[in-house]
Amino acid sequence: LLQGPNNNKQVIELYTEDGFDRPFFCILETPGSGNVVRIVNTAPVEFPMTAGVVPHSINQDTGDGLVLGGDVVIGGDLGW
Repeated sequence: LLQGPNNNKQVIELYTEDGFDRPFFCILETPGSGNVVRIVNTAPVEFPMTAGVVPHSINQDTGDGLVLGGDVVIGGDLGW
């Protein structure tokens, strides 16, 4: 979880032999605005991975309109 340029707020290092048999699920709190979830596969190209990040809940008290960096942005498109 990043907030700002290369400011690590939370880091999880995970190792698994087979994600199909034992998948990993996690809920991260992202208080405030400007948070980014970054996923890095450090394995060689022979061991690809699939990852997904979806909102568990969305703060409905955002006030009047969109707050840039404060709302959930899916796929990097504010017009979604």
